[in-house]
Parts: sequence; C-alpha cells; structure tokens
Amino acid sequence: MAFFKKKTAPSARAVGKPQFIIAGLGNPGKEYEYSRHNTGFLCVDVLCNKYGVKPDRVKFQSMCCTADIDGHSCLVMRPQTYMNNSGAAIREAAYFYQIPSAHILVIYDDISLPTGVLRIRTKGSAGGHNGIKSIIAQLGTDVFPRIKIGVGERADPDEDLKDHVLGKLSKEELATLRTSMERAVDAVPYILDGDAETAMNKFNG
Repeated sequence: MAFFKKKTAPSARAVGKPQFIIAGLGNPGKEYEYSRHNTGFLCVDVLCNKYGVKPDRVKFQSMCCTADIDGHSCLVMRPQTYMNNSGAAIREAAYFYQIPSAHILVIYDDISLPTGVLRIRTKGSAGGHNGIKSIIAQLGTDVFPRIKIGVGERADPDEDLKDHVLGKLSKEELATLRTSMERAVDAVPYILDGDAETAMNKFNG
C-alpha cells in the first residue's frame, strides 16, 4: 500500500543525548499494521520518512531511532509492548535519558474524534485509551504533551470496541489520515519549542 509520500528531507539522525521522546502508540505485528489502534505507529513513520530516519534499532522494548527535529535531539519510539503496556517502554527510555514528562510527546488514535481530526493537548486524562492509561500509571503524571488523531466512532454502537479499534482502516480512511498525519508532523516542532498553544491554534480541528 502506497502510504508514504516521497521523503522530503535528507537524513536528520541526531547526535548526542536525546532531550525529547516522541512515541507513537500501536501494536506490533503485521495483523495490526493498518488498524485504527496503530495510527500512532503510522504517524511516527510519516515523521521518520520526512526527516530521513528509520526506527530500526531495538532498545527500550521499542523500535526506535534518534532524530534531529528542527534542532531538537529526539528519541523516536514505536513501543513493542502492545498497547496496554506502552508506558513501560516509555518510562524505561525516560529514566535512562532523564527526560522529564513535559518532554515526552505521545501520538495516538482517538475514537471520540472524527477521522482525521487532530487534538493537541499538554496534559489530561486517558479518556479511556489503554495506552495512555499505561503511560500515566508508569510516569505517575498526566502532564505530557500529546497529539490525538481521530479515527472515528463505531458506526454500529453494538460493535465490540476492541473489534473497532483493531479493525482495518479503509483506503479512504488511510488517505484522510495520511493528510492529517502530515499536519501532525508539522505541529511537532512547535511542541518541541514549548509553543503548544500555537500548535493548538494552527492544527487542532
């Protein structure tokens, strides 16, 4: 499936100790690759594609890499712990590099938002998302920035929630989400700069 556009930048692999973590949430395995719950993984791949890096190193229970994003040294992660234990991988990396929670950016799916709608926040509850519940529990705080990407509610309210979030995205949904993920990636430098307010004003909605 042609999900990515052509890489737009030369390799920007960071040198030195990461000052930020960017974590996209999802589940490992081919069977989950294009599921709604893997929207965070897909968005991280869009980010890596833009900056010419690849999360191909196994560390911190994750596939990860380092990237220089507009002058910010970042550890980019795709936790391989399965969604419900995402926090264990992120806490391990944060502890190793002594990265505060305010420098941990999490990107994930949100079924309460229409497909493709973005919501950037600097803190907040899990809102029923098990990956975020795990991160809050492991970090001991809900104060960390996040980009929520809408994947839409269940068309049938009787459908099992698990079946919905693990369901495959259609080609039309993927096309919409690709555009939204590119916008999400454009928002990342603002958040790293500590200007989440501008990111919210420019990219929410």
